Amino acid sequence: MKKTILTLGIAAALLASCESDDTSDIVINDNSVTNNTTNNNTGGGGEDPGDTTVNLSGVYTQDLTLDANTEYVVTGPVLMASGTTLSIPAGLTIKVQPVGVNAYIAIQQGAQINAVGSASAPIVMTSNASSPGSGDWGGLVICGRAPINSTADGSEDTATSEVGGLSYGGNTPGDNSGTLQYVRIEYAGGAIDGNAELNGLSLYGVGNGTSISYIEIFEGSDDGVEFFGGTVNVSNVAVVNCEDDSIDWTEGYIGSITDVYVQHGTSHDKAFECDGYNTDFSNEGGYFSAPNVTNVTVVGTGLAGNEAIRLRAGTQGIFTNVVVTNFEEAFDLDGDTGDNPTGQGVLDDLLQVIDVAFNGVTTQVKNDTGFTFTDADFLSGVGNGTGTDVSSWGSGWTVGIN
Repeated sequence: MKKTILTLGIAAALLASCESDDTSDIVINDNSVTNNTTNNNTGGGGEDPGDTTVNLSGVYTQDLTLDANTEYVVTGPVLMASGTTLSIPAGLTIKVQPVGVNAYIAIQQGAQINAVGSASAPIVMTSNASSPGSGDWGGLVICGRAPINSTADGSEDTATSEVGGLSYGGNTPGDNSGTLQYVRIEYAGGAIDGNAELNGLSLYGVGNGTSISYIEIFEGSDDGVEFFGGTVNVSNVAVVNCEDDSIDWTEGYIGSITDVYVQHGTSHDKAFECDGYNTDFSNEGGYFSAPNVTNVTVVGTGLAGNEAIRLRAGTQGIFTNVVVTNFEEAFDLDGDTGDNPTGQGVLDDLLQVIDVAFNGVTTQVKNDTGFTFTDADFLSGVGNGTGTDVSSWGSGWTVGIN
């Protein structure tokens, strides 16, 4: 049967913000028009919807509702404008042209995503390459209006995303960017240079009115999930074989992360890389990242020099029920006695690990903070950690888990 190809526009103008950090923005230029279409089915003609492909790209100024019987290919940046909703049905696989960070899906401030799959019918975002590989596309970006500490505390000022110059941040902790549930993001992420990058899932100033649970990032080129400030609570997260950090936070992230499974492959960096603020800019807000992280299992490769969890730039946070397996160093704490007082957080009981178990770990704690403390000041309940039961909550919809 004849296959119909519909192109619903390509990338248009990218938004600027009130305030910019010192990371250069990557602007992806294109000469096409802004999309304002709500009906994305081919309709009419008596054609089987299963034989229809719709190309997605551009700025969408009205709701975009995808059809479970249609094949979608993302060919460039897909930008949902403020006031719109991207709706994705359970079981749908969205394919993306393998053009690196030149193709990604972005939910801008004031927009929402409604992507609710199930264990038996997850939503999959993946590469359209015949032989997919890490970094084929740019991943999913969500920009909210929750606080970030790279702007003044209580300010409505915003910053801009590393790629695309998208606005994020503000003073709305309960901001709602929608729902993600049972979503797998494959072969995404990638860096333009040392400062500009996209991840599997990039969460920029996302508020705790947003619901994110049952997420897997698989074979990513950069970080798995990165939190740029915000207050969002995330649960049931699996990150498998990401080449940079699996979980990354910065800019004053203060939400919660519950039930995390990280599995390293042959090419990777940290399981967690945790910054109190963006050291490329400044801590205008005057506070540090301080999430609660509960039920964590991290499985490394046992290679020399590997670090599981790096805590730096004054980050705070409470880790509870952690298992670290096959790393030379489990926790590496970096900082100083000035603007990066990571060690002070330990002394003030604001940076703690409660109930932890180590398997195949050479060094449990490395202290490079400039503060003096013992392992017992930082760790309690050693031997009591059980981690997360990924075999239970990850059953049926995740891939690549050993």
